[in-house]
Amino acid sequence: MAELSYRDAVIRGIAQEMERDERVVMIGEDIAKAGGVFKATVGLYDRFGPRRVRDTPISEQAILGAAMGAAMTGLRPIAEIMFSDFIAVCFDYIANEFPKTRYMTNGQMGCPLVVRTGNGGGVRFGAQHSQSVENWSMMIPGLKVVAPSSPADVVGLMAAAIRDNDPVIFHEHKALYATKGEVPDGEIIDTLGTAKILKAGSDCTIVALAMMVPRSLEAAAILERDHGIKAEVVDLRSLVPLDTRTILGSVAKTGRLFTVEENPRLCGWGAEIASIVADEAFWDLDGPIVRITTPHIPLPAADHLEDLAIPSVDRIVARVSRVMNG
Repeated sequence: MAELSYRDAVIRGIAQEMERDERVVMIGEDIAKAGGVFKATVGLYDRFGPRRVRDTPISEQAILGAAMGAAMTGLRPIAEIMFSDFIAVCFDYIANEFPKTRYMTNGQMGCPLVVRTGNGGGVRFGAQHSQSVENWSMMIPGLKVVAPSSPADVVGLMAAAIRDNDPVIFHEHKALYATKGEVPDGEIIDTLGTAKILKAGSDCTIVALAMMVPRSLEAAAILERDHGIKAEVVDLRSLVPLDTRTILGSVAKTGRLFTVEENPRLCGWGAEIASIVADEAFWDLDGPIVRITTPHIPLPAADHLEDLAIPSVDRIVARVSRVMNG
C-alpha cells in the first residue's frame, strides 16, 4: 500500500495500462516532455517514448479526430483535452462521432478511446476554465462518463476506462490533483458504473461526485457530531453507467435524498437522479428530494464569489440540517 496524490494516481493508472497493452497511446497538448499542464503525465514520455506519447498542436478538434481514427484502426488512444470547458470546441466528435460509431457500422467497428480532461472549479482559473461539465457528456447516448474522487479510484477506473470497448469521458477534478490517499500495490482494475457507500448512515442519503465527495464526507461528520443526523454518503464515481441500485437501496434505508452537485443547477446530473428516485422509490421517501448545487450562472472570477457559488461544507451542513429539522 502506497500513499499517492490524485495526480500521481493518474500517471500510475495510465502507465499500468501502457505497460500491459502496447496499443495504448497518448496524445494531447504538452503531455510529452512537459508532463502536462497539471503535471498529470510526468514521466510517461521518458518511459514509453515519442511513438506512444505525442504532443499535438493547440487544436481540440485535431486531437479528438486523430484519436478517433486511431481507435477505429486498432489502437486504444487516450486523448487529453486540457480543460473540460474546451470540450465545447470539439463537441461534434463527442456528441455525434464517437458514440455513434458502433451503431452506424452495425457493430463492425468500435471506438475504444478515453478522453481525459481537467474538470471543475475552486482553483481560480475563471469562468471559461473552471466549469464542471460532466453533465454535458452524461446526456449523450453511447458515451460512458467517469469522475473519480480518490487516488485509488483514479487508478482502477482509469484501467477500466482504457480497457472498455466504448468511448469514455474521464473527468479529473483539478482541485483534487494535490490530494493524497492510499492506493494498493500491484495491478488495479475497477468496474465502471459502480457507486460506493463511503459512510453508512440511517437518517438521509447524500449522493455526490468528484470534489463534492470529500466535502460531503466532511459535512456528514459535522452533521452527526453537531446535529445528531446520521447521513449516508454515496460516491457515484460514474454517471454512465449509473449505479441506480446502490442509490435506490440507500434511499430505501434512509428515506431522504440530497444530491451535492458542482455543475450548474439547470439540467444537472442530480435532476436525473431525482427523477429516477421519484419514479422508482417514491413510497420510500419521507420528504422531498433536495439538490444542493452551483447556481445557474457563469462561474465568477473573484475568489470569494467562486467559493460562494460552489457547494461548500458549510452550505451542505446548513441545508441538510435545516431540511431534516424542518
